[in-house]
Amino acid sequence: MAAACVNNNNDALIVIVITLFLIITLPSSSMAGSNFNQQVDITWGDGRGKILNSGKILTLSLDRASGSGFQSKNEYLYDKIDMQIKLVPGNSAGTVTAYYLRSDGISWDEIDFEFLGNLSGDPYVVHTNVYTQGKGGKEQQFYLWFDPTANLHTYSILWNPAHIVFYIDGRPIREFKNLEGVGVSYPKNQPMKLYSSLWNADDWATRGGLVKTDWSQAPFTASFKNLKANGCVWSNGVSSCNLSSSNSSNNNNSWLSQQLDSNGQRKLKWVQKNYMIYNYCSDINRFPQGLPLECTLRTT
Repeated sequence: MAAACVNNNNDALIVIVITLFLIITLPSSSMAGSNFNQQVDITWGDGRGKILNSGKILTLSLDRASGSGFQSKNEYLYDKIDMQIKLVPGNSAGTVTAYYLRSDGISWDEIDFEFLGNLSGDPYVVHTNVYTQGKGGKEQQFYLWFDPTANLHTYSILWNPAHIVFYIDGRPIREFKNLEGVGVSYPKNQPMKLYSSLWNADDWATRGGLVKTDWSQAPFTASFKNLKANGCVWSNGVSSCNLSSSNSSNNNNSWLSQQLDSNGQRKLKWVQKNYMIYNYCSDINRFPQGLPLECTLRTT
């Protein structure tokens, strides 16, 4: 009996050791395939952008001489993109951390997240915008309901044929619908790359440029992790997605037809009611001849 107990204990110990080994050595599903070395190129900053920890972490820095930035290796014609970002802590007034999709050319399309720095203790401002054919002017701004400098948070852009949705930690904060049928332009023809940068914008970023960058706080640094781009890769004029398919879930592209359900709409309204601080659709002084058409339809 004693020998049997010893064997059972040994077997249990072996199972525990193997389990711990697998937990430690195998990547989690959220990390699988997330490697900045494979996904992006640091494009400017003279060494101020760094890929660390075998590709798992990327940092961008800004000092008086220069900021820094990176772009994705792939370009996409429709995309669902998620990335965790930890913003510049402390007195970051005057700095902007940008995270956006953009096409090439003088008549470009663009989908923007911009995080406007602050004085210590003041909230960050999240600035969003949508450009089509080089024309933007569709700004909405929000305060955050958490400290974005204390931990990583997930910022996402869903861009499909029906709409663009901006998310923070899975919570929608803005929806811009495709209303081409009633004459509102929508980005759908130009493939875009993902870009991110950290730069000085103290001529406008904090309180309209009233608060300048305190360079004694430099270098300013933002951190990035877990980039996931589940998009239609565009290469040589061909998309990796079958956009004509009536059932996009067959090829793991269910996001191509993803809509906001009733729960998503409630979450969206909660953010806009409690944290929106600017909406171009409410700025009647800016549009004395009448608000843009999409504003009158209450769809943005």
